[in-house]
This record gives sequence, structure tokens and C-alpha cells, in this order.
Amino acid sequence: MKAQVLHKYDDDLTASSWVSYEDVPDPVIAKSSDVIVRIGGAGVCRTDLHVIEGVWRPHMDPTGSELLPFILGHENAGWIEEIGPEVEGLKMGDPVIVHPKISNGTCIACRRGQDMHGEGTFPGLDSNGGYAEALVTSARNIVALPKTLSPKDVAPYSDAGLTAYRAAKKATRHLLPGEYCVVIGAGGLGHIAIQVLRAMCAAEIIVVDTSDVSLQLAQECGADHLIKADGGEVDAVLSITKGHGAEAVIDFVGEKGTTAKGIAMTRNAGSYYVVGYGEDVQVPTVDLVITEKNIIGNLVGTWSELTELMELAHRGLVQLETHEFKLEDANAALQSLHNGKIKGRAVLVP
Repeated sequence: MKAQVLHKYDDDLTASSWVSYEDVPDPVIAKSSDVIVRIGGAGVCRTDLHVIEGVWRPHMDPTGSELLPFILGHENAGWIEEIGPEVEGLKMGDPVIVHPKISNGTCIACRRGQDMHGEGTFPGLDSNGGYAEALVTSARNIVALPKTLSPKDVAPYSDAGLTAYRAAKKATRHLLPGEYCVVIGAGGLGHIAIQVLRAMCAAEIIVVDTSDVSLQLAQECGADHLIKADGGEVDAVLSITKGHGAEAVIDFVGEKGTTAKGIAMTRNAGSYYVVGYGEDVQVPTVDLVITEKNIIGNLVGTWSELTELMELAHRGLVQLETHEFKLEDANAALQSLHNGKIKGRAVLVP
């Protein structure tokens, strides 16, 4: 089959191309619970750029010689191509979306429903992913798609959408009518979170972004207040919230100063949710004691949360803004993402 293969890291992201379009062996059924999915769409994520620049190397490839070459792509959807002998309820041709973490299902984290913290592999990060014509995964990772949803239109939900959903869902558990939620960054994840918040709670949504295009997208997704990140965004949030700050702040950027600003936008006893990453969170412990602000990390959601997100998509309450690229044009998609030219999410289609 054809696939896009990463052969070397690029610490400064200055190369003109990062992956190579080439022939690789077809995936095979190795376990009786395995499933092979014919890829209909593979999301292009900023995490892929972080993998290329080596951010994940200490965790996934500490020696720098164990992982490469490998196939990127952890946001995948498509159609069932082949199933292992113990797989039930799935047949060839079924449209599906794939939860990204292949956990073993028997560890304590899995038993408690915390799939993303379970023992296992994460295709596209530590093993071959979906920048290819096919992918092998586990039956436990499969979520069937309704006829209203096409694989290429929903692939980014499997990680980006699921991460945004999980963070927004946490916030909606405590947000009440008349309260406020700030979303920092209305790009690929942020525009999904805005729609989830709109569908699941009655709080007012404030969106902060450097891009006028992203702010326009945020408005289309249901934001109540738009703030241009020009240095005065903290004061603007405090003005809207009558000097108190927001009960919830969800930061999809996590770098270039947004962590300090995000905490400053958070009301006393409120929660600051970290999703994006790139810098350290620095706050005096005495400030946390006095203000009782909560700082909460967010990883990808669970399998059950992916089913919840697909229900929102099926009902038209959440919609993705996507840009399609052919699989052979993966470098163009990655470069466009790196240069800030993607509105919403990019998707590779074999």
C-alpha cells in the first residue's frame, strides 16, 4: 500500500518536506481482536508537527533510533476492510471512526473507563498511523458511524475533536447560566469546543484569538463575545465579566504567554483547563491557595466520549471546518498547518 513515512526529525521545522510518499507492506491481522480499516480520511494535527520536531522524542523515542521510520497519523476514520476471528458486530464495508489509543482493556485504568491512561500503543505517535491507505487497530477502538457521517468529514474528531470535547465537557459540568467560559484559540480544536459548549451549557462564551479569520469562525460556531489577542485581552475579559474573570478558561494554545493570561482571566475558585502545550505554567503556590483556582490538564477523551461526540455530530450540533488534501500531498498539508493557513482542520484522503 501507499503511505507517508517519516524518516528523520527536523528540530527547527525548516525542511521543505518531512514525509516520503512510498510503498510499504500492507497491515496484517496479528491478534484475533484486530481490525484493518481502509482509511477514508486522516486528520493532520499540530501534534504531527510536534512529532516531526522531536517534542515527543523523550517519551516515544528516547534513543532517537527506535521509532523511525514510521507512519504519522493518529486521527483516522474509514471502512472495515478485514476483521480478526474473534471480532463480532463488524463487517467489511462498515463506516467507522477509530479511537486513537489501543489499550489492552484489562488494566485498572481501562477497567475504570480511562482508555487514554491505559497500557497500550498510540498509532501515529509510537507505532504506524493512518497517513496511509490502511491501518490496523483493535475492535475495542472502533465506533460505528451513522449513515449521515462520512469518514473523511469526521476523521479529526477522533483526537482533536475528542480532546476538545473532553475539556469542554469537564467545563460544562460546573458552568451555570449567567456564568462565563473563555476559549483561547479558535482553530482546529477551539472551534469544536465552542460548539460543544453551545450544545451542552448556557454559559456565555468568550473567544480570544490573534486571527480575524479564526474569530469569524468562532462567531459562526456560536461565540457570544470575540476578543482580538493584541495584548489587552485580559482586561477585555475582565471588563465583560465585571472584573471577576470567567468561571472556566479553556486554553487551546498553551504557549506564547497564554498560560499566564489564561490564569489571570480565571475567576477565583474557577478552573483553567490546559489543552495546548509549549511553555511552562508558572504561578506562585500562595496565589493558588488564596484564589483557589484550579489548573486542570486535558488529554484525549475516552471511547465512550467519542460515541457522545459522534451523537452531537449526527444531530448537527457540532460541525467540522475541514480542508481536504490528497494523501500524496501530505507535505503541503503539513506546511500549510505550520504556516497558519488552515482554517479548522486539514484531512488527508487516499
